[in-house]
Amino acid sequence: MRVIAGKARRIQLKTVPGMDTRPTTDRIKETLFNILQTELYRACFLDLFSGSGAIGIEALSRGCEMAVFVENNRDAVNCIRENLKAAKLSEAAVVMQRDVLAALQQLEQEGKCFDIIFMDPPYNCLHEKKVLNRLSGSPLVHADTVIIVEASLETDFSYIEGYGFTVVREKNYKTNKHIFLKIK
Repeated sequence: MRVIAGKARRIQLKTVPGMDTRPTTDRIKETLFNILQTELYRACFLDLFSGSGAIGIEALSRGCEMAVFVENNRDAVNCIRENLKAAKLSEAAVVMQRDVLAALQQLEQEGKCFDIIFMDPPYNCLHEKKVLNRLSGSPLVHADTVIIVEASLETDFSYIEGYGFTVVREKNYKTNKHIFLKIK
C-alpha cells in the first residue's frame, strides 16, 4: 500500500497485522479519489473505521485541510500514527481511539463539521446503518457534505431515503461498492 498522489505521493504505508482489517486496494482507492478530486481542496475529512488510515492519509495528501481518524483497534491506531508520521501529515490529523458512535457524539459536542465523511465498516454487520442513523440530522453534516460508504456488493441501502439522505452515485467493483450520499 502506498499514497497514490499529492504531497505524500509514493510513501509506503504499513498495514495492520492480522485479519481484523481489510485494506482498500490501490486501484479502488485511485478510483475513489478520482471521483472526489474536486471536493478535496481545503476540506475537512472524517475517516470512520480507519484501519491503517490509508484513505484519510490520501485525502490529506491530495489537499484536505484536516482529517479525523476514528478507529477502535489499538494496533490499527498505532499503525495510523506511524503512517501519518511517515507521510509527514501528523499536524493535520486527529486520531481518536474510540467506538465510532461514541466518537461521533464527542465530535458533535466539540462543534465539528465535515465536508467529506468516509466509512469502511466491517462488511455485513449493519454498522453503516447505525452510523448513518446517527449522522441523520447531525451537526457534523452540512448541506454539501459527501458521505461515502464502502460496503459489500449485497449490502442493502433501501432505508437511505428514510434517514434523510439520497444516493448521488454508486460505484461497483468486483467484490465491493462505494455509495455516495448527500442530505436530501
